[in-house]
Amino acid sequence: MKQIRAIGIGIIIWIIGVSMYTVSFYILILKDPELQANIFLSLGILPAVWLGTKLYYRKKSTTKGYWLGLTFFLVAAVLDALITVPFLMAPYGGTHYSFFTTAGFWLIGIEFIAMSTIYWYVKICSKKVNYL
Repeated sequence: MKQIRAIGIGIIIWIIGVSMYTVSFYILILKDPELQANIFLSLGILPAVWLGTKLYYRKKSTTKGYWLGLTFFLVAAVLDALITVPFLMAPYGGTHYSFFTTAGFWLIGIEFIAMSTIYWYVKICSKKVNYL
């Protein structure tokens, strides 16, 4: 795995995710803006991870999608711990514990890993199959 490349793309995905989450507060559709932001992020992160995975595999790589998705998720978790919680959540009473123990955080983590794995199976692994 090209770690620097995966980390760089993971940072880009994280920036897109935080931007989507923040912007969703300015577009009021639901009465609960927090729920709306979480739904918006959960749906919006799927194409972002798909695109990030596509960018990673443009340079031929043998890394399985699971490991790439896990790397993207770990990068996002570290950036959340260092930036999102202290600067976006703490001013409103959020803590690291409350942020990292919510089901939404882990759902998004599963989405990271699932989308990268699905991309790998559909676009990369299927090209390696030799038909007799």
